[in-house]
Amino acid sequence: MNEYILKILQDIMAIDSPSGYTKEVIQYCEEEAHRLGFKTDKTNKGNLQIFVDGEDDYTVGFCAHVDTLGLMVRSIKSDGTLAFTNVGGPIIPTLDGEYCRIITRDQKVYTGTILSNSPAAHVFKDSKDAPRECETMHVRIDEIVKSKEDVLKLGINNGDYITIDTKTQITPSGFIKSRFLDDKMSVAILFGMLKTLADKQIKPKHNLLLMISTFEEVGHGSSYVPECISELIAVDMGCIGLDLACSEYDVSICAKDGSGPYDYDITSQLIQLAKDHQLQYAVDIYPFYSSDVSAALRGGQNIKGALIGPGVGASHGMERTHIQAVENTLKLILAYIA
Repeated sequence: MNEYILKILQDIMAIDSPSGYTKEVIQYCEEEAHRLGFKTDKTNKGNLQIFVDGEDDYTVGFCAHVDTLGLMVRSIKSDGTLAFTNVGGPIIPTLDGEYCRIITRDQKVYTGTILSNSPAAHVFKDSKDAPRECETMHVRIDEIVKSKEDVLKLGINNGDYITIDTKTQITPSGFIKSRFLDDKMSVAILFGMLKTLADKQIKPKHNLLLMISTFEEVGHGSSYVPECISELIAVDMGCIGLDLACSEYDVSICAKDGSGPYDYDITSQLIQLAKDHQLQYAVDIYPFYSSDVSAALRGGQNIKGALIGPGVGASHGMERTHIQAVENTLKLILAYIA
């Protein structure tokens, strides 16, 4: 199963999908769900829904988001470079020197590099300590452009997406490192759950509705959920650092984040299941975090909600987790739906 999950991860990592530009990756997920034998549909704003029949009429929802952080062309400068604005909350200093792609509205793709406005040590006195912010950085396009007019002739315009190289690697020691493990790692884990059900012909005790959301990084991914869902579990990255208990080897169970506490009974049940199945797990509070469940509750949905996921270090930067966290998360999900 690990091989399958990592294959899904590598496939979707190779598909650029910043918030609002997710049709291609959603199509991939839809086709994979059909290949496994599950029915799907899509909401108006593009979230994918995957249906699993259970033994009764009660419905449990699981959600993970396939949209990532990114950038967008804010303006074209007179020297032929691009000013940009962020999509979601990437740690901007980590983007200095990263390779990127500019995608035009007519689907032309150009490569480039994200750079500080003081990019050369031999030229700029402040090259090492200048602020790295959207306003103090630019994209250098890998085309012969010397003016704004040259860039416009390429078909690049304000509002075009700029996607960031993920640098995905899986090490022999089991580490998975990449941008955007938040939350494509969890999407791959949910597909691992679907494949387990399909291969072993398991019928869960309740109906399942898996939602692959497309606007989580900008706050409203699963703000709408179907009325049939009584409880919703977000599968999203677990945080690591400061006084947090979670590590790259654990499944995280979040008791409270910046949006408030999660449902007491479901959270308690998840903790007990982790204990019963002798999983590596951690219970934590995330002060600078919200999830698709947070969006659903803020959207007025009448649900109970919880949040779990693999421990991921360096969130919104160069992220890393371990295959043990993947395994523990999948085992907790399977235990919950059994």
